[in-house]
Amino acid sequence: MSSERTDDTIVAIATPPGRGGVGMIRISGSLAFPIATTIAGSLPSPRTATYRALHDATGPLDSGLVLCFAAPRSYTGEDVVELQCHGSPVVLDLLVQRALELGAQPAAPGEFTQRAFLNNRLDLAEAEAVADLIDARSAAAARAAQRSLSGEFSRRVSKLALAIEQLRIEVEASIDFVEEDLQLQEEAGIRSRLEHVRTDIAELVAAAGQGRLLAEGCSVVIAGRPNAGKSSLLNALSGTDAAIVTDQPGTTRDVLREQIQIDGLPVTLLDTAGLRDATDLIEAEGIRRAKASIAAADHVLYLVDASDTEAVAASADEMAAFAREATTTVVYTKVDLVSSTPTGGLSISLKTGAGLSALRAQLLQLLGYTGTNESVLSARRRHLDALNQTRQCLDTAIRQAAVGATDLLAEELKLAHAALGAITGRLTSDELLGKIFASFCIGK
Repeated sequence: MSSERTDDTIVAIATPPGRGGVGMIRISGSLAFPIATTIAGSLPSPRTATYRALHDATGPLDSGLVLCFAAPRSYTGEDVVELQCHGSPVVLDLLVQRALELGAQPAAPGEFTQRAFLNNRLDLAEAEAVADLIDARSAAAARAAQRSLSGEFSRRVSKLALAIEQLRIEVEASIDFVEEDLQLQEEAGIRSRLEHVRTDIAELVAAAGQGRLLAEGCSVVIAGRPNAGKSSLLNALSGTDAAIVTDQPGTTRDVLREQIQIDGLPVTLLDTAGLRDATDLIEAEGIRRAKASIAAADHVLYLVDASDTEAVAASADEMAAFAREATTTVVYTKVDLVSSTPTGGLSISLKTGAGLSALRAQLLQLLGYTGTNESVLSARRRHLDALNQTRQCLDTAIRQAAVGATDLLAEELKLAHAALGAITGRLTSDELLGKIFASFCIGK
């Protein structure tokens, strides 16, 4: 959203597409009250829901609830009106069209939340938590997003930023006022305080890392030779018959995806075509897609038929090829058919269910998921990148402090402070803001 858009009154349908019992239209901006008055006849006092007939240009169209929120005590910080009526797509579209006729502009994706950010109703991390809450794929992800939306993540970031800011003030004062002979390292305990901040950063990285996994989920590719049990494992982990299972090699020709949860962690399972030298063009394309999925995966489960001695012997070399592209775990299947299981991997039987619980637990560990608790905060990859950049700057700052390189110490503290500021939006480029809010749904 450009700065020119901030003076526009915007309108959008705020409920999901399709038919429903109730639909909602949100209007925000200086013309929100006049537009809504024309549509509803009159408006209730702020924060009071009142039943009104709703009109388009030709007359009465529907009836529903009207809610008004006067600036600055609204979601966006502007005058906001919400019209709640029957969830007919036709009715909702006609009411939006009426608002456009009366001077409103169509809202861009995320524009309501972007205005909340620009009007200091939310900081950037809280605004992103709105989208994470909407997109939450598990109860654990929803709770983590709510904690960040309530400001817990931002408060911890701001506390760290304040500690670094205070250090910057003291360090830069010692540079500017050298005649005062400030013995920075000894008298102020700079190194000790830097190490304390670095410890707090590490704790926040851990909490945010778990939140990123919950918010973004993980992709796990099931790969292996034909008839190794890939489709059967997909069905077993998802609890569905999503994949066709036969004894005929090459049954799976495309990449099949299933969304599951393992202890609250959203996981996308990808069942892929069996890896072999294929002469069939369709199967060859399936194998190409399988390899592309492997390259993009968070983790690969490489299945090996434990009853196939040749496959077991070749598994180490085959695994080595995948290790260059993704972290990989070998999983020996059909162990119910052998007297002794191979070593160096997990062993399961999809016929008896043996080893599946251990596989789930091992997979969580390999993905870096330690389980949910009250300290987990919804976060995104950019938040973790900023926190890790801050931690690296502090590591360097500690080394500079140890040798008395005060000028270099001040520069590292400046960089660390800027990295933290990017999380909450205090120091964020317009280009990044545009990308962030463009990922929101229209109406929010």
